[in-house]
Amino acid sequence: MRPLRFLLPGTTGKFRCGGLQVELQSIRLTAGLRPTELVTYRQREAGRPFLDDLLRDESAPGAALWIVSWGFDVPRLLRRLRGRPVAYHAHSSGYGFDLPHGVPVLAVSRNTLGYWGDRAPRNPLFLVPNALEPQWRDQGLERDIDVLVQARKTSAYVLHQLVPALRRRGLRVEVQQGWVDDLVGLFNRARVYLYDSADYWRGRGVTEGFGLPPLEAMACGCVVFSSLNHALADLIDPGSVGHQIGSGTLAADLERIEAAAADPASWRADPAQLALRLTESCETRLQERWQGALEEIDGHWDRLQRNNAPAGPSPALEALRSPRLWQLRWRQWLARLRRLLLS
Repeated sequence: MRPLRFLLPGTTGKFRCGGLQVELQSIRLTAGLRPTELVTYRQREAGRPFLDDLLRDESAPGAALWIVSWGFDVPRLLRRLRGRPVAYHAHSSGYGFDLPHGVPVLAVSRNTLGYWGDRAPRNPLFLVPNALEPQWRDQGLERDIDVLVQARKTSAYVLHQLVPALRRRGLRVEVQQGWVDDLVGLFNRARVYLYDSADYWRGRGVTEGFGLPPLEAMACGCVVFSSLNHALADLIDPGSVGHQIGSGTLAADLERIEAAAADPASWRADPAQLALRLTESCETRLQERWQGALEEIDGHWDRLQRNNAPAGPSPALEALRSPRLWQLRWRQWLARLRRLLLS
């Protein structure tokens, strides 16, 4: 059972974001399973190990399992960790890099799992969604906000067309800017929550990795209108668990959101379906998923390291490789050419 080292660029300042919070949560969950430490690699922080120091002083390179996750930094980190047990905790996809053969992927959504199932089909793949912390629940507060919008990642359509039109109809709309210390309380004050990240992620060329905000809002009793891009399609079942935003016309959105704000109980997620999603996302369930995935990853790296033993390599212990795209297309072209010549 290898101890874990989660690599993060830093934990303060510009690194403070939703992705950091879920990674810190993962560290907390895995710390209940085996020794776990947070290692920074861009920003030195008091009381935390720094990657450069560990690599310089490392006496047993195979003793720990390194977890990398930070998007554009992943290829460089994997090069630096070559020869060490490592796994990629994959949130967003679409960064364009390929993984070295043998590197396991811990995908936080089925969308991300499918991406790497296509791009790295011979690498060990695991589904380990992000967990919903216990504080995300309906507190029974007075809901004095008709419609809540978080400005970050939200489309121009929502901010500049939908929100003004809703206000003209007399709805109390709050557009939240910046970091909120008590987002649970804010969700509990809202009747309807709007989340439209499709344009944001399309413009950046990468994906919505998990989509926690809509699930958090539903857990707090909000009616959710959301885009369905990427991992959001894992969570939203339009009309049953959440509703699509931008559904054809502005008029359609106005009518549905106004009706939901007037009678939230009739528009909330189907209780049985929502309960299933919340159960699958609870910390206990996700800790079990981490446990199973880490045990398999340990076995995977044990086999690869045995292959480097003095007794010599064994084909059965080598990491499987996927053909490159040009090889697949070349083989398929040759197969078509043979069929034409033989016909």
